[in-house]
Amino acid sequence: MTHNASSALLHAALDAVLHGWYVFPLRPDTKRPALHGETACPGTGPCADGHRKWEDRATNDPDRIQAAWSHAPYNIGIATGPSRLVVVDLDMPKAKSSSDAPCGATTFAALCERAGHAVPDTYRTRTASGGEHLYFTAPHGLRLGNTAGTIAPLVDTRAWGGYVVAAGSITPAGRYAAPYDRLAAPLPGWLHTILQPAPKASEAPPEAVAGQSRRYADVALANEARNVATAQVGEREAKLFRAARALGRFVAWGDLPRSVVEQALQEGGEAAGLSASECRSTLRSALDWSIAHNQSRRDAA
Repeated sequence: MTHNASSALLHAALDAVLHGWYVFPLRPDTKRPALHGETACPGTGPCADGHRKWEDRATNDPDRIQAAWSHAPYNIGIATGPSRLVVVDLDMPKAKSSSDAPCGATTFAALCERAGHAVPDTYRTRTASGGEHLYFTAPHGLRLGNTAGTIAPLVDTRAWGGYVVAAGSITPAGRYAAPYDRLAAPLPGWLHTILQPAPKASEAPPEAVAGQSRRYADVALANEARNVATAQVGEREAKLFRAARALGRFVAWGDLPRSVVEQALQEGGEAAGLSASECRSTLRSALDWSIAHNQSRRDAA
């Protein structure tokens, strides 16, 4: 790689810091961290008191960045958690998937429309594969994790425990670029609601026997259906999604029939003003995910 290209990567890393983000080096021409792993940790330097992972070592110190990028033309990773970012990753269909499968940007736009909002105008990058990363600032005190396909197909998110490849980085597939220099917008409230983890099953009385568990599920169903039915414009889709995620565990455990949950939430969604097709689409994806991830009560603990 030429000196000019190496200098451009350094400037891209410093530009990310100007946005207030924490960066760390990725191996040249790749998306993989350049820092050593735990098994190869020498126990010296930054790791003298124990191994520090890339999220711990990400920095917004220009001097440290200048020193690190003087050694090699590293690509740039942005540690989303320390940077107070939630990044929505809109991916492209895989090569072996159906040729008419919608991309992540299309499914996310449909999700925004069902939630009653336009696609947010925020800082974004174009990925090497042709996808997009939408950057949002997280509210203070919010600690969300990563998701993979739980919002919609080909729509992932990166927050604490995750990172994204920054604009200016180069891989064999192409360059990551930021077409427009905008500030990252605050995380929309409706999207925050969808991303919040569903309540843990431990909220149920720990001594509940089978009959008590079913009664608890009935109460949960009534409460969730009421919350959906009374949802206001702008939060209806998100509340329906979260209700289906929360109740799907009871379907998986045999406490509630799926048909009963679908009917109650379908009626609630339509009462709130969603169309029948919008309700069915949201319920299907959210229930399928929740049932698959809650095959036993231990899974939700």
